[in-house]
Amino acid sequence: MLNASVAGHTGNDQGRITSVTSGAGAQPETSGHGALRGIALKIVSVAVFVGMQTCIKAAGDVPAGQIVFFRSFFAIFPIIAFLALKGRLSTAFVTKRPFNHVARGIVGVGAMGLGFFALTRLPLPEAITLNYAQPLLVVVFSSVFLGETIRVYRWSAVAVGLIGVLIISWPELTLLNSDEGLDDQEVLGVMAALVAAAISAVAMLLVRNLVQTEKTATIVLWFSSTASVLSLLTLPFGWQALTPAQAALLIMAGFCGGLGQILMTSAYRHAEASVVAPFEYTSMILGVVVGYFVFGDVTSLSTLIGGVIVVAAGIFIIWRERQLGLERQRARKVTLPQG
Repeated sequence: MLNASVAGHTGNDQGRITSVTSGAGAQPETSGHGALRGIALKIVSVAVFVGMQTCIKAAGDVPAGQIVFFRSFFAIFPIIAFLALKGRLSTAFVTKRPFNHVARGIVGVGAMGLGFFALTRLPLPEAITLNYAQPLLVVVFSSVFLGETIRVYRWSAVAVGLIGVLIISWPELTLLNSDEGLDDQEVLGVMAALVAAAISAVAMLLVRNLVQTEKTATIVLWFSSTASVLSLLTLPFGWQALTPAQAALLIMAGFCGGLGQILMTSAYRHAEASVVAPFEYTSMILGVVVGYFVFGDVTSLSTLIGGVIVVAAGIFIIWRERQLGLERQRARKVTLPQG
C-alpha cells in the first residue's frame, strides 16, 4: 500500500507534514541501512518533483486548468503500473467515502491550479520556497479548525517561518502600493502561491480525516481521477492548442508526478517520517541550481534569507512532532496494565 504523504497539491505536489500518513500500513525499517535507503529515495523523489516543476515551467504560459489535467491524468499511469506489479490494483479504488474524496479533490484542484499559475510567473526557486508555507499553515489550521493543542514551541516556529515567507514575498508585495502592482505578473504569482499554500493546508486536513479509514493508494488514485475530471471543466475558459514540445513537457510532468509519489512512498516505508521529512528541503537547493542553469533565474537575497528561515522553522516543527510522538509512546507504556 502506498503509505507516504498524499496531500497532493501545489507546486511540488508533496504533503509536507508527513507524520499524517507515515504510520499507516507497514512500519518503516529501523536499521541504519533502512534509514539511508529512505533518505536516498526521498532525495530522488524531491529531484523528480523538481523535474516535474521544471517541465511545467518550460512549457510556457499554459492555462492552469490545462496543466492540472496533464499533471493529474498522466500521473495515474505510473501509479497504476506500480500497484499492478504489487498485485494491489484490484482494491485501490474501493471506498465507502466517495464524497469525502471528491471534496478533497475540489480543494486540492484549487490549490494545484493556483500553484501552477504561480510557477509559470515566478522564478523557480521562489515558487518552490513559497510552498514551504504550507506546513506552517497546517499547524495554524489544525489549532483553529480541529482544536489541536499547539504548544508555544510550535507556535514560535510558525511565527518565525511566516516571517521568512514575508521576507521572500516583500519585494513583490510592496509593488501593490503602485498603480502597476496588480498588473505585475510576479506580484500575481506571489499572491497565487500564498493562497495555494493556504488551500493546500486545508486539503491536508481533509487528508488527515481520510487516512483514518482509507488506504493511501485509494486517496492518491481518487485524487488524480477527480482532479482530471474537474480540470476538464476549465476547458471552456481558455485551453489552448499545444505545440508538440509543450504537450511532451506536460505529459512528462504528469509521469514525474506519479513517479515522484511512488518514490516518496518507498522512502517513508524504509525510514521514519522524522528522519526522511527534512530532506524535503533539498528542493530549495535544486530549485536554485535548475532555475539558474535552465531558466537563467538568479535567486534574490530576500528569497535566500527567507528560505533559510522557513526551512529552519519547518525542520524544527518536524523535530518537535517527533519529540511529542516519543512522549506519547512513553505515556502509553506507563499506562499499560502490568502483566
